[in-house]
Amino acid sequence: MIFLYIIGAIVLLFVLLALIAPKKYEVYRSIIINKPVPEVFNYLKHIKNQDHWSPWKKKDPNMTQEFIGTDGEVGFISKWEGNKEVGTGEQEIMNIVENDRVEARLRFFKPWKSESDAVTKVEDAREGKTKVTWGFSGTNKVPANIFMMLYNVDKHVGKDFEEGLASLKDILEN
Repeated sequence: MIFLYIIGAIVLLFVLLALIAPKKYEVYRSIIINKPVPEVFNYLKHIKNQDHWSPWKKKDPNMTQEFIGTDGEVGFISKWEGNKEVGTGEQEIMNIVENDRVEARLRFFKPWKSESDAVTKVEDAREGKTKVTWGFSGTNKVPANIFMMLYNVDKHVGKDFEEGLASLKDILEN
């Protein structure tokens, strides 16, 4: 009988955690680049340019990549397969609003399956400067949402975004 109470308590705890654990996540970082919006946006809308500033490309410079479609246009897909730090996945351009944003769908296959909505947004920061905001958001499904109670996505991935934006700034300003 005690065994059944223990099992019941574990199930109840699991259900309770699933109900209170975060269902959504989002990570965004921004930086000011000393270049005008059209110049920055034209660089950012080409996903292949991420190879020059993405922190994940630095984590696995030997990852294999495949590109489908025309870069800088809706429907373009960048696929990758890398080491355990970058995993396997793809990024597809879903929407482009000229001189405003590039929206993409990130699909990860390894080390775990997930989908996120990514955005790279530009805003006029006056005097020929551009504010770039880069980030992603998504929904946690059970039991992943329970794990997210122990894993701070914003802290972990946010520093990668900061590193990438600093590299982007360096590339575009030099």
